[in-house]
Amino acid sequence: MAALARAWSVALRGVEGVPVEIEAAIGGGMPGVHLVGLPDAALQESKDRVRSAVVNSGRQWPNERILLALSPATLRKTGSGFDLALACAVLAAAGVVDRGRLAGTVLLGELALDGRIRQVRGVLPCLLAARAAGLRRVVVPEVALAEASLVDGLDVFGAGTLADVLTWLAGDGPLDRPGPVAGEPGAAAPELAEVVGQPDARHALEVAAAGGHHLLLVGPPGTGKTMLAQRIVGLLPDLSRDDALQLAAVRSVAGNLPPAGPLSTVAPFVAPHHSSSMAALLGGGSGVARPGAVSMAHRGVLFLDECVEFGAHVLDSLRTPLEEGEVRLARAEGTVSYPARFQLVLAANPCPCAPANDRDCVCSSAMRRRYLGKLSGPLLDRVDLRARMLPVTALGGTDETAESTEVVRKRVLAAREAAAERWAEQGWQTNAEVPGPALRTAFALPRAVIRPLEERMRAGELSARGADRALRVAWTLGDLAGAVRPDRDMVDNALYYRDRRTT
Repeated sequence: MAALARAWSVALRGVEGVPVEIEAAIGGGMPGVHLVGLPDAALQESKDRVRSAVVNSGRQWPNERILLALSPATLRKTGSGFDLALACAVLAAAGVVDRGRLAGTVLLGELALDGRIRQVRGVLPCLLAARAAGLRRVVVPEVALAEASLVDGLDVFGAGTLADVLTWLAGDGPLDRPGPVAGEPGAAAPELAEVVGQPDARHALEVAAAGGHHLLLVGPPGTGKTMLAQRIVGLLPDLSRDDALQLAAVRSVAGNLPPAGPLSTVAPFVAPHHSSSMAALLGGGSGVARPGAVSMAHRGVLFLDECVEFGAHVLDSLRTPLEEGEVRLARAEGTVSYPARFQLVLAANPCPCAPANDRDCVCSSAMRRRYLGKLSGPLLDRVDLRARMLPVTALGGTDETAESTEVVRKRVLAAREAAAERWAEQGWQTNAEVPGPALRTAFALPRAVIRPLEERMRAGELSARGADRALRVAWTLGDLAGAVRPDRDMVDNALYYRDRRTT
């Protein structure tokens, strides 16, 4: 009868982890290693890595038939993070390691040929999945200890080599434990008062930050579109721990999590270049798709500068994540979902020549329409606020008459708190997340208040989606004003910001 042993690891599908039971059976045939359970190429190659690591760690590799089974067998396993668990399972089946010590222990890490344990992506979501499955002890690469310490309710250990893990499993030595990890210190937010003039656009930015609305800024070069967009992060509230953990999980899968102090509560600001592909924006890659810019901007801001320079098909690909707050990517290895609830901020010049003063424009009206026509109607219909940037007529450092980031942020936070309290029973955090049917039924406004919307709809100037979005903006204007519910003036102002005054 073959000798059996078990160990645990975790497979990733997007940011969701699935515990994987690794069974090792030794004996019953010609010497060799057989790996079953839908492994990918990197996992198939682990047989040679694991054998070399075991030998170079001073242990003898069994010269018998070794069968390694990864369950659930129907789940595709990808990556090299199973190496450590495979090695320990084989040595436990060979009697080198106490099988009881492996019970309920999750092992993560890639093995180098000399036995060193290398970092792997996705440690944080793997640990979250292990905790949800009732597994309570985890061994990770020591460089991932700070990341692993973010998950409560687990006994976390860090190891630098396979030999250290084997010594610990034998009860002859300790492994490293994580120390206290502080949150990532946020850099000082850019000051809003540094933006000269632009009162209309500044107010649109405040409304966008207060309600989580999408924003389009159009104006000549040098009028402060990028400056203004960068300052929205300073107005946003800190992320909750759950949101910060979800964002950290996305960064972990992407390999962008900082090694120390990885939990950041600062809303992300992601600004991809206009040459970015659809895969870079939404996510992609061979095998299992990796997260893209929309997921890296989860619970923060995705800023597309010179947005009309992006491919039209790339821009239109944003429509689904804008509506659903997630992106689903189908590949040969399976379909994965990543969170993508972000605020979209677009910036564009009014025309191809883009002079400092509009009177110097040499573009025909057809050229101007064609230039901004890359922003399709369905995409623009999902943008709640549109603001025109005016030419700057005076030089100056900080506008002393303009309100500072701190002053505006206080109003934004108060408005966010009012909205969160109002929608708490439904589970929505911002006005931008509220579905249209709820605004038209349970939270319906009087007929006299919404009459401007109905008039625009009858005239064919406003879609049903646009009316819902105008209602959301009106609720945000009410929150900023401290009102219980918006009035007709606020609905008119919401429509004012939806007008196509950008062309």
